[in-house]
Amino acid sequence: MELVIVSGSQRKDSQSAKVAQYLMQQIQPSHTVKHIELCQYQLPFWDGDPESKTTDGSRWPFISQQVKRADALILITPEWGGMASPLMKNFLLMCDNQDTAHKPALLVSVVSGISGAYPIAELRMNALKNNKLVATPDHLIIRNVEQVLNTEQAVDDRDKHLRERIDYCLYMLAQYSEALTVIRSNHQDKPYPKQQEYCYGM
Repeated sequence: MELVIVSGSQRKDSQSAKVAQYLMQQIQPSHTVKHIELCQYQLPFWDGDPESKTTDGSRWPFISQQVKRADALILITPEWGGMASPLMKNFLLMCDNQDTAHKPALLVSVVSGISGAYPIAELRMNALKNNKLVATPDHLIIRNVEQVLNTEQAVDDRDKHLRERIDYCLYMLAQYSEALTVIRSNHQDKPYPKQQEYCYGM
């Protein structure tokens, strides 16, 4: 499995990036994993015109190739004011469904307090319709993120249970990746008639 982890904080050295690094360490050695930290790339804001993705030396073609090669994605967003980050939403708008359709995505929300559910609900409701990513039923909410995933070993029961839940979600993501590979392969060999292909979700 080729896995791409996308962290969507607009701050460098963020807690979202910390979580991404922890997840990378938990991936099985037989899998390939890459981390895209969106704040490092200064992507243009998508305006609906495909050409806007590549203006002013944009690094979008590089990111797009990583996403295209991926079998599965992990999308990590901080919660800001009860919302997913603008960088993450912009990234998902820029994704071409030819590169993302029928690939599983594990949604992860990162928050310094005890909330964190709203970004997950937002991404499930309106961020996956046209790129056709398939959000797995399980998701992760990393609450009080500054207090967990900081050391090699868990520091308390909450940290321990969170790490166990992460391992489970990564295991299930690999299962969905394997299963959906069949759908993507079948769709390439026997696509729906082109004149009737629906590019946009309803």
